[in-house]
Amino acid sequence: MGKYYYDLHIHSCLSPCGDDDMTPANIAGMAAVAGLQIAALTDHNTTENCPAFWQACKAQGIIPVPGVELTTSEEIHLLCLFPDLDPVMEFGAKIAAARLPVKNRPDIFGRQLVMDHTDKVIREEEILLINATSLSLEEGTELCRSLGGVCMPAHIDREANGVISVLGTFPENLGYTCYELSSTGNRQEMEAAHPHLKGLRCITDSDAHYLWNISGPENCMELADEPYSSALVRANLLAALEGK
Repeated sequence: MGKYYYDLHIHSCLSPCGDDDMTPANIAGMAAVAGLQIAALTDHNTTENCPAFWQACKAQGIIPVPGVELTTSEEIHLLCLFPDLDPVMEFGAKIAAARLPVKNRPDIFGRQLVMDHTDKVIREEEILLINATSLSLEEGTELCRSLGGVCMPAHIDREANGVISVLGTFPENLGYTCYELSSTGNRQEMEAAHPHLKGLRCITDSDAHYLWNISGPENCMELADEPYSSALVRANLLAALEGK
């Protein structure tokens, strides 16, 4: 067993609200400097920077978790994490087909930069990524799980895009085993108001859009890691989030 510090909610420069300095290599480097062992890339409604992030993390000795922050048709943010690149890229292709064809306005929303692992810009994504997709919360959850991913409602304590503020309650019928609180959230208050949450794993992440937002060694999990491999640690992390 080992203690692993994590940040499972980080946006790159592909998210329009992400700073241009949030390149895959910079994120991996900052994660290492900050004392993390595990970091997840979760851009808005796209996975296209996950391959570059994967390689950049490997170079820094960080265990990468590829993911995405899906905006459902109800305007709920759903954090989706995967064990490998192939399923996350397939999930990303499904999301791309469900995005609204509204062009980005970089002067208003920010640039959307697809990069390689050396931080070379490959292209700019023209479709605005922060809009709601046509996937409902139920559909997005089922799609993520069908591809071997783990999903959870993101920052459920927030008014904007939080599942409770949108639905008025936490959806017990969708079988979530975990949920995310923002860094300012109060777990005891949330559990008092929504007793169902007491049986679920709670995680806290940075939701970083700037390099200085990335978490330090604050949140950790004890994970089995012998014989050691990053794939084993990542698999055991996702299993822990599933309550296994």
